[in-house]
Amino acid sequence: MKAIMQDRYGPPDVLELREVPDPVPGPGQVLVRVGAAGLNAYDWHHLRGDPYLARLSFGVRRPKTPIRGRDVAGRVEAVGAGVTRLRPGDEVSGDLGEADGALAELVAAPEAHLAVRPAALTVEQAAAMPLAGTTALRGLRDVGGVRSGQPVLINGASGGVGTFAVQIGKALGASVTGVCSARNADLVRSLGADDVIVYSEDDFSRVDRRWDVVLDLVGNRSLGDLRRAVTPDGIVLLSGGGVPGGGGLVGPLALIVKVRITRLRRRRVVDFGAPPSRQHLEDLLGFVAAGTVSPVVERTYPLADVPDALRHLEQEHARAKIVITM
Repeated sequence: MKAIMQDRYGPPDVLELREVPDPVPGPGQVLVRVGAAGLNAYDWHHLRGDPYLARLSFGVRRPKTPIRGRDVAGRVEAVGAGVTRLRPGDEVSGDLGEADGALAELVAAPEAHLAVRPAALTVEQAAAMPLAGTTALRGLRDVGGVRSGQPVLINGASGGVGTFAVQIGKALGASVTGVCSARNADLVRSLGADDVIVYSEDDFSRVDRRWDVVLDLVGNRSLGDLRRAVTPDGIVLLSGGGVPGGGGLVGPLALIVKVRITRLRRRRVVDFGAPPSRQHLEDLLGFVAAGTVSPVVERTYPLADVPDALRHLEQEHARAKIVITM
């Protein structure tokens, strides 16, 4: 099979399209013929080994897993021992977690991480959903406890997670304010945002407004700024994904490190991650079925052009989702 391989950290040029042996599904795994794979900021950070602290997880000298790609959608080709829920021919999507491997023609994926893809979703839309969509859902519904009528602010509303967060916030009944660039303001409004703050024109931490939930998906503001934007009984949510270009030892994780150091004094600031969860993905698909959430795909690239796709993600501040097709 063909796969995008990474032997060392660096720019997109370190990636190579190679012929490698087909994977064999082990116990609890299914072999998926990949139809599409979604890109995330996670993939850029893994490519660069950025921030350096993340290499303790990714691999200190080189990536532990040579085939990139975390979000996958495709068709089950074969099943391993102990697989009971899925069978060959099923159309599925899911988050592979740190095992990666989606940027290939075939991948051996844990059955527990995969949900059946509804016929109403294209394979590209399904590939765009797992990590970004479940991050937004976990943050707003589970950690933030968003309720009907609450004011919610999303910093980074036009990005991969942000486009889901705007829609999920509205589906939960919140009044949603999105923070984005001027060129993305219309997109954020079209997703249902009640208000849009263009960051080059206004500073959300300095306006005469406060929000019950502030979801920060960018990592470019201080804890003081974020706390100033939240109501006295509100909550600030930090997503660990960050954005490309953080650099340094900890990059956008610096905010999270500060939160954990000062946890006892800063109870209203919570960092959260989004480990692979079939239940969260199925819940998200429920919103899709109800017509309240729809994945937004900005652009697709063929497998051979993954380096160009990652350059776009890194340099051009891609909005919504970038998807790789096979």
